[in-house]
Amino acid sequence: MIFLSKVFLAALVIAFASWLSGKKPELSGFIIALPIASIIAIAFSYLEHKNTDNSVIFAKSILLGVPISYLFFVPFFFAKSLNMNFWLIYGSGLILLIIGYFLHKYITNLI
Repeated sequence: MIFLSKVFLAALVIAFASWLSGKKPELSGFIIALPIASIIAIAFSYLEHKNTDNSVIFAKSILLGVPISYLFFVPFFFAKSLNMNFWLIYGSGLILLIIGYFLHKYITNLI
């Protein structure tokens, strides 16, 4: 039951933001940028496992991962100047995100 609650809540937030993006893309982007998913995931993680230490580690990993995840958006800033199509932008962002994952893994092993 908890798993289905998580799925429903996450789907609801994503579906709402996606719907709103057609009407108010700036507001939708702001909503997605909020740490709603992190807030929900940290709370569910603690409720499910009752482990404060793991919840703290989880939150620290999110804090470190957020700026690294911005790498995905870098190609979107250069799309016009480099005359890139959507799939090239998107694919480049995913490649940068994979690189970011390994950077995140390296940094979390240091701290």
